[in-house]
Amino acid sequence: MAQENRNHLLLERIAAGDEAALEELVKENMGLVKSIVVRFHDRGVEYEDLVQIGSIGMIKAARSFDFSYGNVFSTYAVPLITGEILRFLRDDGPVKVSRSIKARAAGVMRARENFLRTNSREPRISELASICGITPEEITEVIEASSPIQSLSDCVGGDKDGLRLSDVIPDESNEIDRLTDSMALKEAIKTLDDMQKKIIHLRFYKNLSQQMTGKVLGLSQVKISREEKKIMKLLRLAL
Repeated sequence: MAQENRNHLLLERIAAGDEAALEELVKENMGLVKSIVVRFHDRGVEYEDLVQIGSIGMIKAARSFDFSYGNVFSTYAVPLITGEILRFLRDDGPVKVSRSIKARAAGVMRARENFLRTNSREPRISELASICGITPEEITEVIEASSPIQSLSDCVGGDKDGLRLSDVIPDESNEIDRLTDSMALKEAIKTLDDMQKKIIHLRFYKNLSQQMTGKVLGLSQVKISREEKKIMKLLRLAL
């Protein structure tokens, strides 16, 4: 608790533009970064390199921390640190996703789609694991390791009747339309409740996954998925 109180004071200074406070925060919370890095020790990347990448995630967490969330800094920072490491391993690191992981991921995605079609809801990790005959940890690993590039025709929030990515990404060749769409979207978001606004902020401005967003807000991945569907329907009506 003492460290969290200390973090709170440092975060206030960081919000005011104090770069020295940022350095102090990172230094004092390096143990958190190292505890996360240990999980990725077998990915073929030097330990110290991963610590540096994790530190970038902590810096991003410090700069974007929102006191209105009511979370302690460590709870907010863990998903961002983890996400930064995963992005490095997936996009920039020397370890590429193997064919076996890609094949397993394809099977997991097919199982997810079949479950969603049959049950009209997102499956839990444990349910996917049972269907695929692998552990929940393996499910999480293959999903994280093989996050696909989304098509502009993909539905936002997993709702087949909802908005598609092409609907919410304006044509950059038309600056007036882009600005108009942006203003309309901002006004529409203002009509959402506080929790829905936080989900929008974390999912689409901070680019966190549903699972990481759930960890930050203390909700399940399934709950985040359901809320996203509601949000997209509300925004579609508002726009």
